[in-house]
Amino acid sequence: MREEQHWDAGQEFVFIPKGKGVLLMPVPELDELAGIAKGARKIDYRDRKDRY
Repeated sequence: MREEQHWDAGQEFVFIPKGKGVLLMPVPELDELAGIAKGARKIDYRDRKDRY
């Protein structure tokens, strides 16, 4: 599984509850997050309270 997902030994992960299971996600490095919100709207965005 680790090789298939290209996960490294010693990499940190976060467990996110999803229904009756969990989602396992690697914690990204800071440089991997650069530019992730490029083009995002600064106003009139949906918030969690806007969801059904």
